[in-house]
Amino acid sequence: MQNLITNDKEEETIVNRKCIYNPNSNENVNDRKIFGGNPTAMFELNKIKYNWAYNLWKTMLSNTWFPEEVNMNQDKRDYLALTMQEKQGYDRALAQLIFMDSLQTNNLIDNINPYITCPEINLLLVRQAYEESLHAQSYAVMVDSISANTEEIYDMWRNDMELRNKNDYIADVYVNLAKNPTESNLIKAMFANQILEGIYFYSGFAFFYTLSRSGKMHNSAEMIRFIQRDEITHLSIFQNMICSLKVERSDLFTQKLQEEVEEMFRQAVEIESNWGKYITQGQILGLTPKLIREYIEYLADKRLKAVGFPIIYGTQNPIKWVDEQVNFNNQRTNFFEAKVRNYTKGSLVFDDDF
Repeated sequence: MQNLITNDKEEETIVNRKCIYNPNSNENVNDRKIFGGNPTAMFELNKIKYNWAYNLWKTMLSNTWFPEEVNMNQDKRDYLALTMQEKQGYDRALAQLIFMDSLQTNNLIDNINPYITCPEINLLLVRQAYEESLHAQSYAVMVDSISANTEEIYDMWRNDMELRNKNDYIADVYVNLAKNPTESNLIKAMFANQILEGIYFYSGFAFFYTLSRSGKMHNSAEMIRFIQRDEITHLSIFQNMICSLKVERSDLFTQKLQEEVEEMFRQAVEIESNWGKYITQGQILGLTPKLIREYIEYLADKRLKAVGFPIIYGTQNPIKWVDEQVNFNNQRTNFFEAKVRNYTKGSLVFDDDF
């Protein structure tokens, strides 16, 4: 992919929220912009500028599911038989996922979508926010099914300082955008979404797949598979926005931005590696601290490569069996390339390659 890094710009440009009703606009489909446009606020979807967005919209609709479809009865019995460390790891991993989907639901609606001025992308972000809310319901089903004290898991973000510190770091980028809505901060928030959807979530999911692989908590892993299917489209939304912006607004992709993004990824790898070590304590079969670190480095490289940035680590995937866990209707799916094919519900195909 072409490298579009340019010289730094000194001044920061404020990005304006779009009007919810704008009858004076004469913007046509070719004038649409991801941000900084002048939309009428009408969803004129028989004319599309970003075809990847409309294809993703149709895929997301076809993948509709509901948490109650997964029966958690067996997991309630399995949970009682887990070791103390497995129970703690399960609860902490679940508490982290609850926080991220809660944050993301609000972030998309209140913090990102108000600045996006392209109607077909607005649709995607609204749908994504719905799916993040659905995931929050999914975790509620899991907590209610297996935990004797649901409040303990839901209060963990307050009481577990490791989790609190991690959450504060993740939220900072979005808080900075809310406080200072500049073009640079909006783009960095898009990269933060890529990290959230493509590193933090994936790392959390791997814990549940590991338990399932050892013969425990199979239904929790099944719920996570449905959630991860959604997260693929979420990851693809932001990767496509970033790649489109590299063409549309190449002036914003400065050397300074590249360095800041690379530092964001480095810090994410450190934070998530330490978190993985904390929740497993070296006592979860199949997840050593070294393996966790390598897997997260691998994910970071994949995400950077997807948007045309240089990779940092050059690490290979040490747990390729995770790919086998994410398997619907016996149709192999490459979840690390963000390509969806032949799921139980819906047969639409999308591909985010540029």
